[in-house]
Amino acid sequence: MPVWFRSRARRAAGLFLAVVLALPPLAARAGHDQVEDDLVYFLPIAAERAKRLLDAGETIWFVDLRSVEDFKQQRVPGAHSIPLHDLSKRYQRIPTDGRVVLYCGCAEGNIEEGYAYQVLRGFGYRNVSVLEGGFAEWLRLGYPVEKATP
Repeated sequence: MPVWFRSRARRAAGLFLAVVLALPPLAARAGHDQVEDDLVYFLPIAAERAKRLLDAGETIWFVDLRSVEDFKQQRVPGAHSIPLHDLSKRYQRIPTDGRVVLYCGCAEGNIEEGYAYQVLRGFGYRNVSVLEGGFAEWLRLGYPVEKATP
């Protein structure tokens, strides 16, 4: 067998081996070409963690997705009212840097916040998370609230 043939055969075998070894990881990723963060329905933040961050002096831009009437009655201190039905028209008010936390009045499921999270992700926001358990969890834990002034 000529030398040039053996050299080509070795290169072909090496290339074949490299392709075979690369296939399992590629097959495992089939259909998963998005970044992991985009595959998550929403990025949660526990009320306890949000409170600790506030206590440590971090500025959090809370977005209250509830009705204006509910917002006026009581809210997370410093929260901003952007009702869910107005979000796609008023999202520009929300900063694109720093920490942004969405919440509504739902106790479980975070459906409204999950929807709002996905809307903001669609507008390019990457600094948004969702308060686990919403405003109901904030209240249950006895954390401070702002109330309407008479």
